[in-house]
Amino acid sequence: MKTIFSILAVFCIPITHFAAVDPVPMEIGWLGDKAPLLEQGISWGVPWQPGTLKKTQSFILSDQGDKELPLQTWPMAYWPDGSIKWLGCATVAGPGQADQVKLMPGKASKSAEGIKITESKTDLLVNTGVMSCRISLQGSNLVKEMIIDGKIVASDGHLECSLEKEFIQEGYKTKRIEEFLSDIQNVELEQSGTVRAVVKVEGIHKSVQEDREWLPFTVRLYFYVGQTEVKMVHTVIFDGDEKVDFVKGLGIVFSVPMREEIHNRHVRFSGEEDGLWSEPIQPMIGRGGRYVADEDRRDYYPDQIAGKRIPDRDQLSERGQGWLDDWAVWTGFKLYQSNANGFTIEKRTNAESCWLPAGAGKRSTGLAFVGDVSGGLAIGLKDFWQSYPSSLEIDHAEKDKALMKAWLWSPDGPLMDMRHYDTLEWGHGLQAVYEDVQPGFSTPHGMARTSVLTLFPTGGLPEKQETANQSQTASNPPLLVCSPEYLHAAESFGIWSLPDRSTPFKKAVEERLDDYLSYYQKSVDQHNWYGFWDYGDVMHSYDRTRHVWRYDLGGMAWDNTELGTDVWLWYSFLRTGREDVFRMAEAMTRHTSEVDCYHLGRFAGLGSRHNVRHWGCGAKELRIAQASYKRFFYYLTCDERTGDLMHEVADADLKLLEVDPMRLASPIAEEDKIYPTRARGGPDWLGAVSNWMTEWERTGNTKYRDKIYAGMDCIAEMPYGFLSGPNNTFGYDPETNKLFTLTDDPYGTYNLTTIMGGAEVIFELNEMIDHPGWKKAWLQYCRLYNAPKEVIRKDMETGTEGEDGSYARADRLAAYVYMQTGNEAYINPAISRLFGRGGAGRMTPDLVSGPNVLNPLEELPWVGTNGAAQSSLVAIQVLQMCGDKLPYDVPKQEPRPSRRR
Repeated sequence: MKTIFSILAVFCIPITHFAAVDPVPMEIGWLGDKAPLLEQGISWGVPWQPGTLKKTQSFILSDQGDKELPLQTWPMAYWPDGSIKWLGCATVAGPGQADQVKLMPGKASKSAEGIKITESKTDLLVNTGVMSCRISLQGSNLVKEMIIDGKIVASDGHLECSLEKEFIQEGYKTKRIEEFLSDIQNVELEQSGTVRAVVKVEGIHKSVQEDREWLPFTVRLYFYVGQTEVKMVHTVIFDGDEKVDFVKGLGIVFSVPMREEIHNRHVRFSGEEDGLWSEPIQPMIGRGGRYVADEDRRDYYPDQIAGKRIPDRDQLSERGQGWLDDWAVWTGFKLYQSNANGFTIEKRTNAESCWLPAGAGKRSTGLAFVGDVSGGLAIGLKDFWQSYPSSLEIDHAEKDKALMKAWLWSPDGPLMDMRHYDTLEWGHGLQAVYEDVQPGFSTPHGMARTSVLTLFPTGGLPEKQETANQSQTASNPPLLVCSPEYLHAAESFGIWSLPDRSTPFKKAVEERLDDYLSYYQKSVDQHNWYGFWDYGDVMHSYDRTRHVWRYDLGGMAWDNTELGTDVWLWYSFLRTGREDVFRMAEAMTRHTSEVDCYHLGRFAGLGSRHNVRHWGCGAKELRIAQASYKRFFYYLTCDERTGDLMHEVADADLKLLEVDPMRLASPIAEEDKIYPTRARGGPDWLGAVSNWMTEWERTGNTKYRDKIYAGMDCIAEMPYGFLSGPNNTFGYDPETNKLFTLTDDPYGTYNLTTIMGGAEVIFELNEMIDHPGWKKAWLQYCRLYNAPKEVIRKDMETGTEGEDGSYARADRLAAYVYMQTGNEAYINPAISRLFGRGGAGRMTPDLVSGPNVLNPLEELPWVGTNGAAQSSLVAIQVLQMCGDKLPYDVPKQEPRPSRRR
């Protein structure tokens, strides 16, 4: 086992200077104004302006009543001068902190001893003060036991997977189930402090029957001082053969000791919102029989249903004991979410008997409890109904140990089919259906999925309201967030604007932004964009004739980050602070950073372009997996898994040696290669810059800054600057990080260079670096994007061409030129396409119903995700860069003709 207390153990961060600015007190609110329903641990990030925060600065956290709260802080990212850019924070808060909390400089009063960590040769013991958790260092059980008040309330926590295999036996096709259990390979104590401890467990699923290992996993366990609950972040990577490996079930299993007699044992499932299905495993009710104590004819049934302790069997009357012998004992229970709009609850008396329907509903929040009046365990699974087929199962409730199973992929659902949607070797064609399928490339091998669970061990049977609160907490965890105004002032995440409706023009822009968000939020539900492998993504293109998104049409189905959809949602949250937008962006980041990217194997470090299947396209590109898409979620929530994902792409440019992004668009024979590989200035090189910038700011390792500078040096010396080509394509050497021109007269732009996250990366990076040559080339690129090469060649000497704005790209690049130069000629091109087709005005969806659609729906038939994402990003950035010179009134604009014939 190895212990990691700080990333600074790897790199020493030099502090060159600090401005004479001290941190000021700030108020931090709850996401959606929703304070915790239960006392629990919270982690969040706080950004700081350059030169403001030294590493040695201490803080005090207090509630609105000035009651001091426990606080642990750590650096997450640094400015180039060594000052802290993002500070991670952790505390414990509850319903009493219903308003904002206050973070201020100062030395906290002496805190409690904090979390105790004890390590032995076989396990790691984490003691929060009220609960101890023993984590195995080897074997199958990740969580050996959870102890409250000296009692083991949960044990043997491990991962399970079942695989259904077909084979021929005596001429007949036969099916067999192969079982796999987790096998621990490494355990790290990633963080240990006064408030929070994080343990990372890595391993593989190992066959019980055969000599096979597959499905690597990473599980993180989060502990907070004085708390019993444990957050579990579970990641699994698919590394099988999709043609033969069909997963039947994938989940987490715990044993729960049952100390009390049968009639004092209980099972609970959460329903919709705060609804609860709650029953004893032996309800004390029968045919007119409720009174089991002759002395006072007391009716214990209401107390039993309420969860109160019922006298043991030997304290009951002879008649009562007889009824206990006759009443059914239910030993198995399950809640199965088969789709996004339906779940069922069933129970049975034994494995040889039927499952009895016991309840049903639409969308369960995804929590189950099993235990007795002396203790038990509840498990809540975030995004439970959204990630169907999922289920919660309890078995052997009558035995000394019940089994609690949280199925991420339910064995009651269909087999997990990871095959591509067709068998054509080269797919259906780029021109026909926008599809770029290539032989052997439509593979899920290396894709991942992350799920978040919360474990609630307890030393007694909770009140029903507490269980309901646990389900709400697990499904919608509270989060502390800085205000949009503070995030904006801290210069976090580059250039973006706060909402401004002060003029008719600005109001119209804001309404258009609202309309796009509202439409996509409704589309998620209207078009059922849910499921284990799909939830979080949106579709690419709309079919106005069928009234559906083109879910079955090559490269027009799932979006897979195409034109910065993730960034659009995150900027929308940053500027508004809206909880609903945060949850949508969170789900998208969880999906696109795991499912749309490769984490091992041939394409590790790359992502897969949009397709009917998330992994179906042959275009495996660095830009889809770039770190800039993930930074928002990481810095706002301190999520270590997302940190892993950003780190694993730090050197992803090396993959360009194996997967040349221009191999089909511009084939080149091996013997004709001059340079190790090729890279487009964007999205390839800018995607790599995103990765290097993120690794540099997180670690302070100047190696990654130097990688950026190496490319910038080359671009600054090229005959057409960043407008060199052809098609903005360069020779590239990952060993030196140098870029090279490929022709004698290397001119050529590329429409995708900056619209896949590249512009946002450079807007932020330019405030972190000192490279005059690059900044000149970038400003020239923004100023002369549409200029012929003669003009650009002349500008290399004069530096003044196109000052009338006529060659600028009509979007945020023109706005950037205005912001940098003050030349108002760039205002008009910057705002010329803010409203897109149809001009200004609210986007009112059409209502479609009747036999033309499966279900009534609202549609904006001309809206596609590329346009929605890009026009929204442009608007958000133009409002900031040109806000002081925008028109007062909305200009008259002729609607652009439809492209449809």
